[in-house]
Amino acid sequence: MTQSTSPTPLSYKDAGVDIDAGDALVERIKPLAKKTMREGVLAGIGGFGALFEVPKRYREPVLVSGTDGVGTKLKLAFEWNMHDTVGIDLVAMSVNDVLVQGAEPLFFLDYFACGKLDVDTAAAVVGGIAKGCELSGCALIGGETAEMPGMYPAGEYDLAGFAVGAVEKSKILTGADVQAGDVVLGLCSSGVHSNGFSLVRKCLERAGASAPATLDGKPLRQALMEPTRLYVKSVLSALAAHPIKALAHITGGGLLENIPRVLPEGTAAHLTKGSWPQTELFAWLQRTAGIDDIEMNRTFNNGIGMVVVIDAAQAEACAETLRGAGETVYTIGRIQARGDGAAVVVA
Repeated sequence: MTQSTSPTPLSYKDAGVDIDAGDALVERIKPLAKKTMREGVLAGIGGFGALFEVPKRYREPVLVSGTDGVGTKLKLAFEWNMHDTVGIDLVAMSVNDVLVQGAEPLFFLDYFACGKLDVDTAAAVVGGIAKGCELSGCALIGGETAEMPGMYPAGEYDLAGFAVGAVEKSKILTGADVQAGDVVLGLCSSGVHSNGFSLVRKCLERAGASAPATLDGKPLRQALMEPTRLYVKSVLSALAAHPIKALAHITGGGLLENIPRVLPEGTAAHLTKGSWPQTELFAWLQRTAGIDDIEMNRTFNNGIGMVVVIDAAQAEACAETLRGAGETVYTIGRIQARGDGAAVVVA
C-alpha cells in the first residue's frame, strides 16, 4: 500500500509576491503623502478609496481629470539607476494637462507596477511623486502598488498617474475667444520633459562614446533626466490676474500638434523662428538625429513647455506676472487668420 504525502506548502512569497515588502512601502509612503495634504482631503492613503470634498469657495465647480505615464524615459531611469525624479514627471504630465482648462489640481493618485518589489526603488519613485504633488499644491491621497511576478523584467517597473482638478464653470478655458492679433507667449521647459525619449535613446546609441559629458552646464544624464517643469502655481497666479484666453501643454507632438488643440476654426499660430534660444541639449539632439526644424517641433517641446495665448494689450503684463512667479517667458508668435488649406501652426 502506497502512503500519500502532503505537498510542500507554498506561500504567496514563494510565488513571488512579498506582502511584507508591500506593507513596508506603505509605511514609507505615509509621511511623504502627509506633506501634500490640503483643504478638501477627508481620507487619504490606507483606505479602499480616498475621499475628497471640493472646497466650498467654488460656487459652480467643474471637475477636470487627466491621466498619463512617463513613457520610455523610464528605460533610462532603469539603466542609470535614477529613480528619484521620474515621479515628478508623472505628476507634471497630468497636472499640467488639467491646468490647461484653467483648473486647479486638487488631488492625485498613482499606480506603480513591477515584477518584484524593491522597497527602496519604489520609495524613491513615490518620493518624487509626493514632491511633484507638493510643488503643485495637489494632495497625494491614494494609489496602488502592484507586484506581478513574470510581467516585468527584473529591475523594471511602470507608472501611471491620475489627477483631478476643479475650475469655476464660468472660467473654463476653451480657446473659443482666441482671435487674430492675440499674442503667443512661451514658457520655457526644464528640458526634454517626458516626451520623445524613444528618439533620445536612439541619439544616445548613435553618439556612443562621443556623447557630450555636459549639456547646458549639467552632466549629460542629469540634463536628460531633468524632470518635467510644473507650471501650476505660476500659471494659476497669472490666470487670477489676467484674461488668458488659452493654454497649451507642449507634450507629445510638440508645438506643431498641441497648439492647434486650443485654437478655434479659422485661426493659426504663427511662431517667430529664433524668438526663444535653442539650448545645447536640443541642439545636440537635433544634430545627432539629423532632423529639420519641423521634425524637432513635432517630436520635442524644443524648449517651450507651456504656451499662453492672450490679447496683445495684456501680454506684457501677463509675462511679467509669470516672470515674477519664476518662469522664463518669451513672446514667440501671434495668432493670425487661417486661409483655406493653410497650416494651423506656422513655425
